[in-house]
Amino acid sequence: MVQDSAQQAPSVTPATPARDLLPSILPAVAAGVMCGLLLVGVEVAAEQLQHVLWRTVPDALGIGRYSVAWMFVMLVATGFAVGLVVWKVPGHAGPDPATLGLDAPVLPPVVLPGLVLATGLMLAGGPSLGPENPIIAVNVGLAVWLGARAVPRAPGRIWPVLAEAATIGALFGTPVAAALVISEALAGQQTRGLLWDNLFAPLTAAAAGSLTATLLDRTSFDLDLPDFGQPAWGDLAAAVVVASLGALLALCAVYAFPYVHGAFRKLRHPMLMLPAGGVVLGGLAAAGGHLTLFKGLDEIATLAHDPEGWSAGEFAVMTVVKLAALLVAASCGFRGGRIFPAVFVGTALGLGAHALVSGVHPSVGVSAAVLGVLMAITRQGWVSLFVAAVLVASPGIIALLCVASLPAWLLVTGRPQMQLRPDGTPVR
Repeated sequence: MVQDSAQQAPSVTPATPARDLLPSILPAVAAGVMCGLLLVGVEVAAEQLQHVLWRTVPDALGIGRYSVAWMFVMLVATGFAVGLVVWKVPGHAGPDPATLGLDAPVLPPVVLPGLVLATGLMLAGGPSLGPENPIIAVNVGLAVWLGARAVPRAPGRIWPVLAEAATIGALFGTPVAAALVISEALAGQQTRGLLWDNLFAPLTAAAAGSLTATLLDRTSFDLDLPDFGQPAWGDLAAAVVVASLGALLALCAVYAFPYVHGAFRKLRHPMLMLPAGGVVLGGLAAAGGHLTLFKGLDEIATLAHDPEGWSAGEFAVMTVVKLAALLVAASCGFRGGRIFPAVFVGTALGLGAHALVSGVHPSVGVSAAVLGVLMAITRQGWVSLFVAAVLVASPGIIALLCVASLPAWLLVTGRPQMQLRPDGTPVR
């Protein structure tokens, strides 16, 4: 009887004592501040270079800033510049970017300067990629290298986790995003202690990183779309349909990814692959217009500022062109991440749904489409929900997104991701 009671007693996960958590605060804060500073430094430098390349120079030459000719010249020139960095700079700007996700490998220090330079040139030059993957990789490499020297007794495995959390917090301006990503990663691992014990140090780093980035560069994801009140049945139906359409559309790019990547790899040399990608991106920019350039965060604010300013057909063109530009830029060797341009794809798709069917509220269309597109491209459920929700500052949208995420997830789960293994096969 006693034995049966013991066997039936619930297992209790032992908590980590506070004295074991306190020593992690200072390294986490240091990592967070460093990662936030590097992210802001790269983005500010890229913005200044972008201003010169896309305003000062064409104005001095008497050429339209976003004329077809100048967009084509700039994208091809960016391909040559990044190709030269990948070819000649020590470390070759890191591994094939198609193989990188948010969980970055630990790169040796010699690789990091070239990766930073290639990322800054890409951000300024106009290809449709964001800074997230390469900046996370740089911060992880720096944190491991500096951490091993500053705190040699600390476990080496703690630095990549702190750097990833800090960079994600800085990218999205809140530690919540990092907590969601780390929680999702921990779900597939064996850990000791309670969930919040394992999140304590990463969350501290993410808070320090997000505060650093926010204080230095106040970036907001809120698109200031028309107010959305209480959800109705029509809103729920629209969210489910649009999220599913977004997932299906993005899956087209996901399935095409290994083939497009393989086609560029046949060129074999970065001075051929990247300029060739620039040529294709120049043609896409001519078809989609200048709003389909760059990582997309400023551009979605332009779209959301005037949801009625474009027709459904124009939104459809921008959606398809941006998705194709993301596919090409990620395949030909430009160093960058896929989340931010995917947000543009979803925003354009959602506003297009509103333009086509006026009953689809702009906030519902945008958030649901972004949710579906991100789920297909990143396979990060929590991040997809988080980004979709923060674009629309309305509590009523969250319940709709939670429901819409279910059919969207059924469509994407078990499918390939927009990330490849070193041998070129897709990650599932």
